[in-house]
Amino acid sequence: MKRNKIIVIGSSNTDMTVKTSRLPGPGETVMGGTFSMGGGGKGANQAVAVSRLGGNAEFVCKVGDDIFGRASVQRYREEGIITSHVMTSPQPSGVALIYVDDHAENCIAVAPGANYDLKPEDISSIGQSISEAAIMLLQLEIPLETVVAAAMAAREADVKVVLNPAPAQALPDGLYRDTYLIIPNETEAQALTGVQIDSPESAAEAARILQVKGAANVIITMGAKGSSVTDSGGRTEFIPAVMVQAKDTTAAGDTFCGAVCVALADGKSLTEAAGFATRASALSVQRIGAQQSIPYIREL
Repeated sequence: MKRNKIIVIGSSNTDMTVKTSRLPGPGETVMGGTFSMGGGGKGANQAVAVSRLGGNAEFVCKVGDDIFGRASVQRYREEGIITSHVMTSPQPSGVALIYVDDHAENCIAVAPGANYDLKPEDISSIGQSISEAAIMLLQLEIPLETVVAAAMAAREADVKVVLNPAPAQALPDGLYRDTYLIIPNETEAQALTGVQIDSPESAAEAARILQVKGAANVIITMGAKGSSVTDSGGRTEFIPAVMVQAKDTTAAGDTFCGAVCVALADGKSLTEAAGFATRASALSVQRIGAQQSIPYIREL
């Protein structure tokens, strides 16, 4: 019997990454080192994380009818991801240009292309797949109205919605209320709540604001510090990070989100899920790239 399905709805990109000694400033050219090209996009990264970490993943996205789109779909199939509802757009496939410096910090510019062509009416055409899922995982690299439509469809089908609000933007109240678990990083949580997050206590304060807005459960990731988990009963627990030598933080948050969903689908508690996700993301930051860095369950 297949495990509980996790349906991921979001973005698909091709990432082009250059490793540099430091990030360039405006108008500046920095001579780089290695170049790599691979799969990216928050939605795709999270779907790959779900699949590699032992989950039953279905990915819903839009790609262009071009070499990047066709290669992406083939890659998802090779990862064991269900691609029945990967759709084709007349727009070009999404592309991201990434610089990574010697301190594992990065800057990213994205041309979303087909990702912005994923519309609410596309969600209405996949109702059966949504109803078969245990968890729906969403991000914000597709139109917000599509995210809202997907969350509403999940609520009506009694499917738990996990929202990674990245990149951060103002969210409608209804989306918070449809969310079982919201997973922002410290920067995104500050943008959503106005709380500067620099400690477990401030993370807990931000989590309470997100719960007042309507989110049932909150995990705020804080990079090398760890993560703060607040459940629907108002209990907060801090999960320390695993100390490693980071090479590239690209997709670490996506790995975390996918891992949390796998653990929840397996019946684990929020704190157990955060612990599992912490170990997975610690492996990912020790590697260069997005999907290339996502670990397999056997590595944990």
